[in-house]
Amino acid sequence: MRKNVLLLETVAEAALAVLHEHVNVFTGYDLASRDAVVAEADIHAVITRGKMKVDDALMAACPHLEAVARCGVGLDNVDVSAASARKIRVINAPGSNAGTIAEHTLALMLMLRRDLYTSVEKVKQEDWNWRNQYAGDELDGKTLGILGMGNIGKRVARLASAFGMEVVYWSRSAQDLPYQYLPLEEVLRQSDIISLHLPLESGLGNLIGKAELASMKPGALLVNTARGALVDHAALLEALNEGAIAGFAADVLPDEPPVQNLALVRHPRVLVTPHSASLTATTYRKMCLSTVNNVIALLSGREPEKESVFNRNTFV
Repeated sequence: MRKNVLLLETVAEAALAVLHEHVNVFTGYDLASRDAVVAEADIHAVITRGKMKVDDALMAACPHLEAVARCGVGLDNVDVSAASARKIRVINAPGSNAGTIAEHTLALMLMLRRDLYTSVEKVKQEDWNWRNQYAGDELDGKTLGILGMGNIGKRVARLASAFGMEVVYWSRSAQDLPYQYLPLEEVLRQSDIISLHLPLESGLGNLIGKAELASMKPGALLVNTARGALVDHAALLEALNEGAIAGFAADVLPDEPPVQNLALVRHPRVLVTPHSASLTATTYRKMCLSTVNNVIALLSGREPEKESVFNRNTFV
């Protein structure tokens, strides 16, 4: 018997083709259509990306549910605790976005440090003479402080080293790496650029607040491609306005699209991309195929890749 999979968001065409080959595919891209599908079909797996939520109420409405999955890494929009309590496997694609987010991080650093956005904008405005007041700088010889040395943090460190940067880091614990581990306050004090690569765990909200921003080097830059809530954005806007730090670049915000943070987004020393770091064609396809193939394996009675089951310890 072919099982039923509910898609809450679109997936890559290659992944959609694989789904159609093995299961019955239903779509619920808004709450009304989602609820209509759940009311008329026995759903065995729900697949989302980063927007539509899989909460306990949805799981309760799908008594035959075997898996909830996200085509991505973070699981902020999936109630993992509720799934584990219901013995439903949570599938994601760990490590699949490390390379592309690391590239995006370096791109943001370069844009900030070299003032590339303004340079391009001025030329488009036919203001070639703006070059006479250009005050950008380079990455070579600067110190990069990485907060969080997981898969992405390590990739960023390697790329930064290739640019001639000295890398120091802070994370939950020191690792056997060719970079110096320092206490958080020392990383903030010594670094020309701070780059965030931490999950949003308990106690890490507003990790970078007023005191932390004040302890950064004058002229330092802050880059966040992890989670928006790691930074106190009110304190950040104040620090930018006062010149305490020189710039901020991010691919993530606490509210997306920004509503509360429009003043920050519009700040002349801020660059924000629309949570697009992992949306490159290559990574998007890879994340979707990985997730879909592991969901199909589970529904077919085969074991999915071990690392793809986020709550695997629940089933030990």
